[in-house]
Amino acid sequence: MSKAWSARFENSLNPFIQEFNASIQFDQTLIIEDIDCSIAHARMLGNKDVITKEESKKIIEGLIEIKIDYQKGIFHPAFPSEDIHYAIENQLIHKIGDLGKKLHTGRSRNDQVGTDIRLWLRKKINEIDNLLLSFQKSLLKIAQQNKKVLIPGYTHLQRAQPLSLSHHILAYLEMFQRDRDRLKEVQNRVNISPLGAAALAGTKINIDRYMTAQELGFKNIYMNSVDAVSDRDFAIEFLSSSSLIMTHLSRLSEEIIFWVTEEFAFAELTDSCATGSSLMPQKKNPDVPELIRGKTGRVFGHLQGLLTTVKGLPLAYNKDLQEDKEPIFDAVKTVSDCLKAMTILFDEGLKFNKVNLMQSVENDFSNATDIADYLVNKGVAFREAYQIVGGIVMFCVSKKILFKELPLNEFKRFHKAFDQDIFENILPENVVNSRNSIGGTSFQRVEEELISWDNRLLN
Repeated sequence: MSKAWSARFENSLNPFIQEFNASIQFDQTLIIEDIDCSIAHARMLGNKDVITKEESKKIIEGLIEIKIDYQKGIFHPAFPSEDIHYAIENQLIHKIGDLGKKLHTGRSRNDQVGTDIRLWLRKKINEIDNLLLSFQKSLLKIAQQNKKVLIPGYTHLQRAQPLSLSHHILAYLEMFQRDRDRLKEVQNRVNISPLGAAALAGTKINIDRYMTAQELGFKNIYMNSVDAVSDRDFAIEFLSSSSLIMTHLSRLSEEIIFWVTEEFAFAELTDSCATGSSLMPQKKNPDVPELIRGKTGRVFGHLQGLLTTVKGLPLAYNKDLQEDKEPIFDAVKTVSDCLKAMTILFDEGLKFNKVNLMQSVENDFSNATDIADYLVNKGVAFREAYQIVGGIVMFCVSKKILFKELPLNEFKRFHKAFDQDIFENILPENVVNSRNSIGGTSFQRVEEELISWDNRLLN
């Protein structure tokens, strides 16, 4: 198979270099987008009388036939075609003869591939956003079911203050909403057409870049042809946004892995989302969150790899940019699969142990701040109250008792302001419900947030 550029060369390419140079093994992922791009380009060429309208029609019909052949499994683009663009063009020439050679008028593979990857990524961003939305709905359902269930809140992985489990889960809805917002911002920069920038300098052919952009659904076009063919900022931004999605999934995975241990026993895995050990029959392994945690580094690596690829490239297009596709393709698959797996895990694979959760907040000193607040409400300065409670903690630790087991007369020994109502104030339910500031964990605030999220996720 001759190359589009082969007339310039006297000798054929070394077979290994030919294969090394090819991208058909992975850029065939873009076949539908490349055909759609070519259809728009052919229609524009006919509209501008660069080719006749009859020629445009025949080229478009040939391209549609190639798309149908591919979808039916008749057309199998593969090596030795160098890339998907040349494979399609060669197939078009095979179908409609030399007329197919006119398709490439007024464009280069540089702007063509830039258009294809944007078309593909734009669609995938929408799909990932839908997966994020589905996962948010799963999280919201769990939060709605656990409004009055308590969980220890941690800082530095030390017991800090009790929380509503619902409030804890809602924190992840906030994270994933930021992920969705970021993807929308990336989408805006993906949705700009480079088609017609040609190799790097534009073209003298009488093309209409706005027409092709409109037909392909782009909101705008690149105004600088050099930037159009060399820009991969949108790809780096997508990988950055993907890395943050995976970061949030990994943080949640880490918590789930803790929660399902016998030491925590806050939750347990159902059979549909757990595996066993080949040696130890008693085990249930949290493979889903562990795999998600592990795959996070994979997406981080794609981001770092593409940053490294782009950082030293002079303008305009360089063959290095062939390395933009595999990281994006794999990141899309990894993020999508992880979101699907985590959604299944929350829908059917995780069962919270509400009894253990409620008992867990009964047996620690995470209500210490509430004792200090109690004294503040009695007119004691917070810093003084803080020191007083520190002394009470030390005393209780030495006696191996909890606050609720400390007699009132012992409380009064630390400060006369203590009265019988201190025991009501330090009940975990009251501790949680007293945090009524906006954004707090009180049951009222949590209910407000649940209603707000229910409305947001419906729109």
